Amino acid sequence: MTFIPVPFRVNGIVPLALCALLAAMPAAAQTAPADRYLSGEGVDLVQVLPPAPERGTPRYEADRRTFRETRKLLGTPRGAQAVGDVHEDVTSMLADFSPAAGRTLTPEANPALAALLARMRPDVAAAVTAAKPVWQRQRPFHLDKGTTCQPHDQVADYDYPSGHTTWGTAVALVLVELMPDHATEILARGRAYGDSRYICGVHNLSAVEAGRLAGASVVARLHGDVAFRQDVDAARQELAQ
Repeated sequence: MTFIPVPFRVNGIVPLALCALLAAMPAAAQTAPADRYLSGEGVDLVQVLPPAPERGTPRYEADRRTFRETRKLLGTPRGAQAVGDVHEDVTSMLADFSPAAGRTLTPEANPALAALLARMRPDVAAAVTAAKPVWQRQRPFHLDKGTTCQPHDQVADYDYPSGHTTWGTAVALVLVELMPDHATEILARGRAYGDSRYICGVHNLSAVEAGRLAGASVVARLHGDVAFRQDVDAARQELAQ
């Protein structure tokens, strides 16, 4: 399998202080919907993430260069993995992370875990959806010609931050908490899930990097919610059986 190493940048690492701060934030006054843990956007990612790259800056040009140089990967096994990683439903995520977890994860065998992920998913989406229109960052295929692994009409919103990467990172962090003995493998799979978005050609590299910080931020905030912590405990007990 071909893998493109992407060095972590300082702005892609979540300081422990940030996690503690977000987890300690008081819940919003409004009540969260029944299918979510948080209300509103949960975390204001505009205040957490670095701004999207602006035209003419080195990061902007690096994004364009990454898109052009990774088009050749779509015909490789790594490109095939990127196609598979387009799917982000809970069943697919459990299957994707099963090898890393060292066990087969399914909604049928792990209903508490599946319910936990299903309930946190709209919280992840709400944070990302609120942030994207602020920067209005164009997706890479609007700037340069090149094949993508996903139809453009499926990715019609803005680029920054990557919602898939935010979600994949959030799932990975929760799974690590539940199965710490497989932390390295799970985190590596979460990273690869995010990398699939720029390999697919539907996200810029900077959006993937921002998605990693966004995912960690949302999970940190979720830990401040009692219901989330209770569901994490239930999933942990389920996996211990």
